[in-house]
Amino acid sequence: MQNRITDLFNIKYPIVQGGMIWNSGWRLASAASNSGILGLIGAGSMYPDVLREHIQKCKQATDKPFGVNVPMLYPNIEEIMNIIVEEGVKIVFTSAGNPKTWTKWLQDKGITVVHVVSSVKFALKAQDAGVDAVVAEGFEAGGHNGRDETTTLTLIPMVKEHLKIPLLAAGGIATGKAMLACMVLGADGVQVGSRFVASTESSAHQAFKQVVVDAKEGDTQLTLKELAPVRLIKNKFFNDVEALYKSAPTPEQLKELLGRARAKKGMFEGDLDEGELEIGQISGLIHDIKPVAEIVKEMVEDFEMAKKEVANF
Repeated sequence: MQNRITDLFNIKYPIVQGGMIWNSGWRLASAASNSGILGLIGAGSMYPDVLREHIQKCKQATDKPFGVNVPMLYPNIEEIMNIIVEEGVKIVFTSAGNPKTWTKWLQDKGITVVHVVSSVKFALKAQDAGVDAVVAEGFEAGGHNGRDETTTLTLIPMVKEHLKIPLLAAGGIATGKAMLACMVLGADGVQVGSRFVASTESSAHQAFKQVVVDAKEGDTQLTLKELAPVRLIKNKFFNDVEALYKSAPTPEQLKELLGRARAKKGMFEGDLDEGELEIGQISGLIHDIKPVAEIVKEMVEDFEMAKKEVANF
């Protein structure tokens, strides 16, 4: 399954495990890399010293390539980038910020840089900034999301029309069939998040993993657009947000309700009522919690079977 993505990251399959906050620690990233895909540590929920520990443990757990996902709006960004360089990480995915800020600095130190976007406009800005590849993430995705609500199957061909560098599709991808569909539309590979939340090695709380497995169609919704759009499972906190919206709240009132550490409370600590439960729409198609190696094996087999089925049309 060799192509521009497998060559870029030196991996067996053109699949990236998304670097999600509170879910993507060293156990998940190393298991993903050991399965032939690219594992990512999610730095967004880690203090600098915690990130260093996860990188070091990941290096001990795999001799395969892995990377770190860095949301650039987080504090301590300079310290985080320096740790990544000091620890010899060779792949960085950036998001939530201007790709020009860190791309050249990282590349000058021998690091491959990929930027996550949600629109054609920002894909082109990332390409102009010199990134090595782009992840185009559709509206279906969990967590923080694009304001334009462009779906993955619409976004990928529109981005592909303008992009020269390798392209990864993200948002609503949990099966080999979805992977094939994205690649037919122009993607060179896929980034998968929600499916790996419901894995044995995910650092998410077991109660949150079970909520993901139990989720049905329509159980997630995008909200808090005035702050930063985020897709959440509908729980008590989500309902409190919706109730506040009926009074036409100011951004300050929304921030007050949001408070601090909601995502940690929900996904990492397992508070299913008061926590943020970030997951994609594809959760309605996730029915079990299993080891990463099994998830990857099933995706690859499903992809190959789908290719044969399409060939018979």
